[in-house]
Amino acid sequence: MQPKKITNTMMKKRFRLSEFLAEKLITATAFMSFTFIVLIFIFVFRETLPIFSAPDEIAATEELGEQETYGNIVLTDAERAVEEKQNKSIAAEEGVTAKNLAGDRWQPISGKPKYGLLPLIIGSLKVSLIAVLLAAPIGILAALFTAAFAPKWAKEALKPMIEILAGFPSVVIGFFALVVLATFIQDFFGLEYRLNAFVGGVALSLAVIPIIFTISEDAISAVPKSLTEASLALGATKWQTALKVVLPAATPGIFASVILGVGRAFGETMIVLMATGNAALTSADPFEPVRTMSATIGAEMAEVVFGETHYNVLFLIGSILFLFTFTLNAIAEIFVRQRLMKKFSGN
Repeated sequence: MQPKKITNTMMKKRFRLSEFLAEKLITATAFMSFTFIVLIFIFVFRETLPIFSAPDEIAATEELGEQETYGNIVLTDAERAVEEKQNKSIAAEEGVTAKNLAGDRWQPISGKPKYGLLPLIIGSLKVSLIAVLLAAPIGILAALFTAAFAPKWAKEALKPMIEILAGFPSVVIGFFALVVLATFIQDFFGLEYRLNAFVGGVALSLAVIPIIFTISEDAISAVPKSLTEASLALGATKWQTALKVVLPAATPGIFASVILGVGRAFGETMIVLMATGNAALTSADPFEPVRTMSATIGAEMAEVVFGETHYNVLFLIGSILFLFTFTLNAIAEIFVRQRLMKKFSGN
């Protein structure tokens, strides 16, 4: 009996060791993920800080260069001082101010650069709104059908097929929108512009649907069977049970899926870069071209000079995107967990 007890003790020790290693591995992975997020946050905001410098500092750091001269023209000290003063005043006028950033013109490479973020923000909101308005009903209803009505063989086929869309490269969806979808929508609606916010929103919805569908389907499947059985026992039909019992009970998960879908749409780059026309307009018309913040970064970051004002403004746009995504995640975490979950749990 003694050897058997020793063997059992050793097995327990091995099991505890494996648990200890697994726990430490998960902790280390979570810590590394958090560290990388903090480092990215620091890097993005560090490159944004020069924008908030004083005008004199902007003028001093802006690389205006010396005026080209021909022949052996030599400037006196007084003339050089006047020229430097003029260069500083030009740099201060062309620097980034609150009025400049709040403007409605995005012309970063003109004689007097304009860094108005308003058209970029409006473009991002417009395309994201169209995408979510199309993707949310389709994704939620598809998840409801798959979880509550589809037979087992159909569920096993539908769920992987819809989730495959999440693995499609963004450039493939953008190329499809550019070549096929834009022409079809223009001919169908008789639009003036072939590439516009509506085309970008429709294409973007193809990338958002799998996210909303997957999370919503998991939330609906997690609703206790006792609720549906009680509803059916009281005489409710399957559709009444699904719409009035299952959907309200799965509201926290569905709300979280929509929030994540908005974040996915707001931060998408390649689809909107290829399908929206890339015109920085402030119009509310969904059938006019737009330019989003993410598309601006993707299109212009490779062309700017390191350290210039345009470079820092692009990082400011990245900071806004970062803060927007962080805010959405915070809303989902606080509202869903602390309010909706408490409401539906009856506490």
